[in-house]
Amino acid sequence: FAKKVTFSFGVVCFPLPWQCFRALCCKGPPPPRPEYDLVCIGLTGSGKTSLLSQLCSESPENIVSTTGFSIKAVPFQNAILNVKELGGADNIRKYWSRYYQGSQGVIFVLDSASSEDDLETARNELHSALQHPQLCTLPFLILANHQDKPAARSVQEV
Repeated sequence: FAKKVTFSFGVVCFPLPWQCFRALCCKGPPPPRPEYDLVCIGLTGSGKTSLLSQLCSESPENIVSTTGFSIKAVPFQNAILNVKELGGADNIRKYWSRYYQGSQGVIFVLDSASSEDDLETARNELHSALQHPQLCTLPFLILANHQDKPAARSVQEV
């Protein structure tokens, strides 16, 4: 049966009395949002830290390149992304694979205005990540950053 309860803000139908009681008295906390663990990789200067700061609504001032790794929780309406950002310096990239375990997706940030040599290095790192056993089945987002710079390559060129 359905029981109708009238309040000043409208009519609400509850099929069972306990649902009426819960709706009025015991709402409790909202259900937790699902969390996903991502890894964010790319060469130094590609814009990984800036991207994550922007997604977290942090000030773009005082952004310092990541030398090891950092973790940021990026909140969205329906989920939380726990993003592990790995530094992109040459001496750090060789350790990236140590941080892949448990990842559920990959963000690869690429400087689309970088030199040909850096673009080739980024290409090699991307191919290495795409072939890594812990990442090869995961979704990848490849972000061609710095599109606002005059030297930026188009998506087709990248």
